[in-house]
Amino acid sequence: MKRILTKILTICALPLLLIACWQLGSMGHWWGSYIVPPPERVWSSWLQLAASGQLARHIGASLMRVMTGFAIAAALALPSGIWLGLHPAARRVCHSLLEFLRNVPPLALLPMLILWFGIGEASKIIIVVLATFFPIFLNTLDGMSHPDEQLLEMGRVYGLSSRAVFWHIRLPQALPAMYTGLRIGLGYSWRSLIGAEMIAAAAGLGYLILDGEEMARPDIVVAGILTLGVLGIAADALMRAIGQRYLWTERKEHHE
Repeated sequence: MKRILTKILTICALPLLLIACWQLGSMGHWWGSYIVPPPERVWSSWLQLAASGQLARHIGASLMRVMTGFAIAAALALPSGIWLGLHPAARRVCHSLLEFLRNVPPLALLPMLILWFGIGEASKIIIVVLATFFPIFLNTLDGMSHPDEQLLEMGRVYGLSSRAVFWHIRLPQALPAMYTGLRIGLGYSWRSLIGAEMIAAAAGLGYLILDGEEMARPDIVVAGILTLGVLGIAADALMRAIGQRYLWTERKEHHE
């Protein structure tokens, strides 16, 4: 019990300190309430949004887009990374194109996506897919491209087939890297979605934040930002719990 309380205090100490400084600054008029609204006003606005059902609607819209885009990106990136990791010649052929696409910010494509797909859900989900794809793909590729040569040699000594080597040596060894890519990609999916929702959306946390700015309601803006941060922490905690439950280690190297 003491260990649990210590862990909770360790996690909450810095956020509570920041909130206390925020409250003291507001009470001491260190900044204008229009620039940084006091915590009680933000909390009151958050409760009003929650009670009216608006917050749930915006969270639901954003979650749907993130989960859909993340699932599509993972379904494309994992097999692509595995295949290229197993075929060095194909990896060399695709290297230049992949580097070009990786360095194009997904939001830079938003005007073209709106022209092609309109301002509906498709354009926003595609933005999430593009932002999420490369962290997952590159980490999967890295994990598959650097197998333990001693284990491979041992597999050859025991006469394992190529399929057996893949399923029992290469894939298990790459799983931590794949998990790291999924965890990073989930964070990227939230970042890209909020940008897309600020430009073309009628619901979602990005829309809520932009709407608060247009109505000169910094309390709503901060409430939306804090909600987004809490959801991000929850999503990362879920991914971390999955990793601790099913993986024995995490690779130190990762690609973003």
